[in-house]
Amino acid sequence: MICRIQEFRYKDVVCVEDGTRLGYVGDVEIDTHSAQLKSIVIYGKFRWLFFGREEDIVVPWEEIHIIGEDTILVNIAPPPRKKSKRNKWAASFREDTVKEE
Repeated sequence: MICRIQEFRYKDVVCVEDGTRLGYVGDVEIDTHSAQLKSIVIYGKFRWLFFGREEDIVVPWEEIHIIGEDTILVNIAPPPRKKSKRNKWAASFREDTVKEE
């Protein structure tokens, strides 16, 4: 299968271990001396309240298992998800109301 770099942007990247969807390919890193693809970069998700992005995920070529028509399967651990402060606040509020009753 022949694939252009631009076509990578429309492929989902999925972790083989647990099926977590990591996102779409945002960029690639190429070694210009050997003309080889070294890694793919998945841009971090946008943050709503604080603006900016989460950290980018860089997948080395060695960790890419299969490049399919629509999906790229990789063998990397997904980044840990941070718990929302809002959820912590809501949980503590519920505990307070239960104690009052």
